[in-house]
Amino acid sequence: MKYIVSKLLILSLFLSLGSCQDKTVVPPAKKNENLISVGVFDGNGAGAVSVIETIEALKIDKNIKAIAVSASDIMSGELDELDAFIFPGGSGSKQLNNLGDLGKEKIEKFVKEEGKGLIGICAGAYMLCQTEGYPSLQFASVKHIDRPHYDRGRGLVEFKLGENGLAIFPELKDKPQFLQYYDGPVMESLGTSKTYMELAQYVTDIHPHKGYPSNITPGKVFIYNEELGKGRIFGIAGHAESTPGMRWMIPRMARWVTKTNTIPYNAKWINPERYDKPILFDKATSQFEKSMWWKLVSNDEIAKLQAMDTLFALRSRPAVRWNVGLLRDKNAKVRANAASLLAKAEYTDAVKDLKSSLSVEQDSEAKVAIENALRFLDK
Repeated sequence: MKYIVSKLLILSLFLSLGSCQDKTVVPPAKKNENLISVGVFDGNGAGAVSVIETIEALKIDKNIKAIAVSASDIMSGELDELDAFIFPGGSGSKQLNNLGDLGKEKIEKFVKEEGKGLIGICAGAYMLCQTEGYPSLQFASVKHIDRPHYDRGRGLVEFKLGENGLAIFPELKDKPQFLQYYDGPVMESLGTSKTYMELAQYVTDIHPHKGYPSNITPGKVFIYNEELGKGRIFGIAGHAESTPGMRWMIPRMARWVTKTNTIPYNAKWINPERYDKPILFDKATSQFEKSMWWKLVSNDEIAKLQAMDTLFALRSRPAVRWNVGLLRDKNAKVRANAASLLAKAEYTDAVKDLKSSLSVEQDSEAKVAIENALRFLDK
């Protein structure tokens, strides 16, 4: 009996081994080679709104996966999963401090040795500069000038693309070229790199503050790109990510720094014709803007609606986000107008708020406005 049991055990073991050998080994899923992974710095110094708007702009490109990445994520190896990285608006020195020396070393290796891409937007562009006495990554062949007046102002400013710039953004040939601006760097080339390319210059003379010098910005570098080691960098003084009709410029930059072929974007996002003049927020304009904000919390329906439209026409960047809260206003006309303005502002981050508002909306006019906004924004 023991002999029979032993034989059965041996036979069972043999069959089991044979079964293992016959199993097909399934290889791990292959990474989507067309997918571009882009990280947006979300550490101290990165403006929360800038992070959101940059990620939302990147989503215009269906082949881009955008994620927020902190300094601790960088130290934990998150860069290994990325093709490009963006330092957004906010404070360049604070972002640099949050990176720390070891974080800076990882970013440098990411670009120079691993051949990845790096983009600096406004504060991020400050970080890329080689400005004497200013804490930065010292990557780009440009320096920031007129440091005493770094808080130059904000508003909608005009720039002009050269031939190199139009090669990357051909959609803007013979079109108006305006972007939102908020204390962005005024840059000059150092003339030290053969791969450096100036893409665009400032046109608007930005000096809304009393006592600040004029004629500093016109003709200075507004957008540039450059090869850096095995990788590429891109710097821009303005905020394309927060400029309706121009947000598509951000994913286009991501494609350039990752050496990926350019693709056309949905025409609804490309609308430079909506701008025809610069708008600078001097003291009087800022005070007027603030007076309009207060009307947004008034009980006067007509005044509230007029203020919403006025702020939109003024290209007030903060006012765009006020409209998210106004989706929950007691007045149906205000809710309808808020939905319409969010669509006009291309504020795609409001999609979740629009959907929740639609689920409880009882007014037919407001419901149609919300549905139309979602139809446009929900990609």
